Amino acid sequence: MTDSYTIPRTLANRLLTLAQHQPEAEICGLIARSDDGRYQLYPISNIAEENGHLFEMHPQQQIDAFKSMREQQQSLFAIFHSHPHSAAIPSVRDVKESAYNDALNIIISLSTKGVLDMRAYRYQDGQVQPLELHVD
Repeated sequence: MTDSYTIPRTLANRLLTLAQHQPEAEICGLIARSDDGRYQLYPISNIAEENGHLFEMHPQQQIDAFKSMREQQQSLFAIFHSHPHSAAIPSVRDVKESAYNDALNIIISLSTKGVLDMRAYRYQDGQVQPLELHVD
């Protein structure tokens, strides 16, 4: 059985908008969730040298985002990034460099014109588990 998750349409729209504003670079960041079910987006600069097909989160911005989450009593819900020129399928590097096994991994693809291609995965022990992601 596949796990299923639902995110608000407003969150999905913000993720897509972020990706569309930087169509040649992978965007990345964190999504936090509070106990009352509200989500907060933490976009983080991609400092990868080859940011068209790799992402590396800015360390200080990542630290600041986690600090803000703690202060607002939020928990890490997901890590997101985009694939400007390929499908929303994790690369070997995406899985290998994953550090937060409890978080979802959301990938937004811009390779399909006019169609939102956003998929969620869980990475554990080098394995990829596709998850159902619904937008409500």
